[in-house]
Amino acid sequence: MAADKSDPEIRGLGLHFEDFPIGYRFRTLGRTISDVEITMFVTLTGMTEELFTNQEYARSKSIIQGRLVPGALVYSVAEGLVIQASLQRSGLAFLDAEVKVLGPTIAGDTVEVDVEVIEARTTRHTDRGLVRTFNQVINQRGDVVMTYNPLRMIKRGG
Repeated sequence: MAADKSDPEIRGLGLHFEDFPIGYRFRTLGRTISDVEITMFVTLTGMTEELFTNQEYARSKSIIQGRLVPGALVYSVAEGLVIQASLQRSGLAFLDAEVKVLGPTIAGDTVEVDVEVIEARTTRHTDRGLVRTFNQVINQRGDVVMTYNPLRMIKRGG
């Protein structure tokens, strides 16, 4: 049997600029950060701080119990969740952000991101706009462990 020649609708595409009015909110799916991912991340980045690589040192010297997740990894996981939820094929550029780590994330914690649009403006280019969101990274206990406010260039609908 021959495949249908018409193009099927693609699912999972991101939102366009017009889909981000100021005040719009959504929450991403959650993702658990594992011990193996910490090892892979610190190896890949060269972030070999003993708090992340030496569990005996961390156990005896850290003020936090459990294997710490680097803030850069928490941020990276959060960005992945946001992109999967809203920016596939519609995000054009990441322009800036202020990031604040408010609490620890430990191996085995699950995080999700609460996203709120706080700025949306057109540019001189008719095919794109700028959107800033306030993102709260929340763990399974309901603690906000990180906030950041990315400004992104996003395609306009067509």
